[in-house]
Amino acid sequence: MLITKKSQVSHKEHTLDIPITMDKYIQWQGGVDAHIQNFFPELNDDQREFLLTGITKEEWDELFSEEED
Repeated sequence: MLITKKSQVSHKEHTLDIPITMDKYIQWQGGVDAHIQNFFPELNDDQREFLLTGITKEEWDELFSEEED
């Protein structure tokens, strides 16, 4: 399912194809009382982070890459 979110870091919109159903996404958006890793165990960390914050793996890697002296 294609999901578009605005990154909480860059404020840019990104769209990712996340392997979940619309029904399950709506349930989660509706405030199901479950940790995202329990609700979407089939997703990897990067996919769950995107659903929570809109931050992509590329942005995360750029934010936390080691700076060279």
